[in-house]
Amino acid sequence: MPQIVYVQPDGSREAVPARPGTTVMATAVNHGVAGIVAECGGSAMCATCHVYVDPASAGFLPPTSEVENEMLASAASERRDNSRLGCQLVLAPGVDELIVHIPERQI
Repeated sequence: MPQIVYVQPDGSREAVPARPGTTVMATAVNHGVAGIVAECGGSAMCATCHVYVDPASAGFLPPTSEVENEMLASAASERRDNSRLGCQLVLAPGVDELIVHIPERQI
């Protein structure tokens, strides 16, 4: 089964099984992954599912939308070139693994 790997700020990793078509945010919430707050429930109205996409996974994801880009401006942790909202990152069919790094704080 495909998986999403969540890397915590301390470097610890948690690999979680994920189904194609699910988001990084929903998978984290459903498996109790620490560091993903998801206050708005996945509607791109907050930045509490902010993640840094690992370079190994960047090619599997669509470009950042205008709405996502605007929300990332309000992220609690430093915005980087690889910053994304987990609610906007869908595990595509055929992708075996996505790796994301969780920022130090979400709120």
